[in-house]
Amino acid sequence: MEDETQRLFGTDGVRGVANSELTPELAFELARAAGESIDGHVVIGRDPRRSGPMLASATAAGFNAVGVDTVDLGILPVGAVSRLTRDTGAVYGIMVSASHNPAEDNGIKFFGKDGAKISDERERAIERRYLSDERYARPVAGNVGIQTTMNNAVERYVDRVAQTVTYSMRGLEFVVDCANGAAFLAAPSLFAKVGATTETMADTPDGMNINDGVGATHPEAVAARSRGKVGLAFDGDADRLIAVDEDGETVNGDVIMAIFAKWQHERGKLEKNTVVATVMSNLGFHQAMDRLGIDVVLTPVGDRHVVEAMRKTRSVVGGEQSGHILLEDRSTGDGLRTALRLMEVMAATGKELRELRGVMSELPQVLTNVRVVSKNGWQENLLISKATADAERELGSRGRVLVRPSGTEPLIRVMVEAPTESEATSVAASIADVVTAELA
Repeated sequence: MEDETQRLFGTDGVRGVANSELTPELAFELARAAGESIDGHVVIGRDPRRSGPMLASATAAGFNAVGVDTVDLGILPVGAVSRLTRDTGAVYGIMVSASHNPAEDNGIKFFGKDGAKISDERERAIERRYLSDERYARPVAGNVGIQTTMNNAVERYVDRVAQTVTYSMRGLEFVVDCANGAAFLAAPSLFAKVGATTETMADTPDGMNINDGVGATHPEAVAARSRGKVGLAFDGDADRLIAVDEDGETVNGDVIMAIFAKWQHERGKLEKNTVVATVMSNLGFHQAMDRLGIDVVLTPVGDRHVVEAMRKTRSVVGGEQSGHILLEDRSTGDGLRTALRLMEVMAATGKELRELRGVMSELPQVLTNVRVVSKNGWQENLLISKATADAERELGSRGRVLVRPSGTEPLIRVMVEAPTESEATSVAASIADVVTAELA
């Protein structure tokens, strides 16, 4: 986590090692800063990490301390927090989760009334209040906020999402990897409700096994179990979906977006004939959209940026290669809804996923993460700039180079696409070596 004199919020909320970097004191003060000026209640959900109850309780206490009531949603997907924020008229929805990170990490994500992540401006306002020396008002007696529990939060979410399904899922079979995370209750319930036949794995969280060799960051785990069926793998908070086709081949967010865009385009339901993707999307995705005559709007990494662009363009398909996919409600990534939509395309077209994925061919892409002492000033480093420019000249129109900082960790990410994996690996290594020499 960055120093408090810098930004607390990264690409995806406030994140760090639980009880070391992300402490209950920080969670309490962050909630006080966010809650001081609001009028209404806040809903709080979490994934099954061992540190979740500690941080969720501290967050609730911070809101209560400035007179804001909180509702404990328990363990459920982040998409459910977004949905229940809207459905209950909450001022904020909070998800205590570090998403795809290991169990020792945790995080706090803020959602606004519309179910989308709060704006940069709102984050900065919370940070300013957090860092301010100004005393907080201390409500007493009946003005102190209270904590209540929504015991049927998962059921409410499942019922709401199931209503969006318009095709029968009967006869479709899937293997579902819950990553020992937030989807372990909601996913089996949802897919049973819509009639799909599913085998569930990584659905016994113990607080420390979340994302441990399973889930969206390890699609090989579900591939090993799927045996000719389609595999669906979520991450820790279930905002991502990575699929595996009947041949055990990974179907990432770019391919899923391309499938959705083509299906909506053919039905005349692709609003503005536009999809929204991030700068990390594979060049093969852009080539596929060009062949279909679909415009692509590019954004920085982060589903919040995708949401903003989708709302501006009125797009109904957007997302990230990592598996964050956004649909018509333009709120946030919801892996379970994405899975339902993928099921719908299969049901509607009668095609297997291995056929649907033929909409695009991916160029080999290599992503190298360089751990650095500080990300500050990397863009002004002349040697890194030269190495990047040299690589771009070497590849020309045959590939692509992207160097960027991680929004959540002390990393510089070097992504290279090229006609062959060996060339992409070589080019990425040449840039990474310079980043290491300069910043590590």
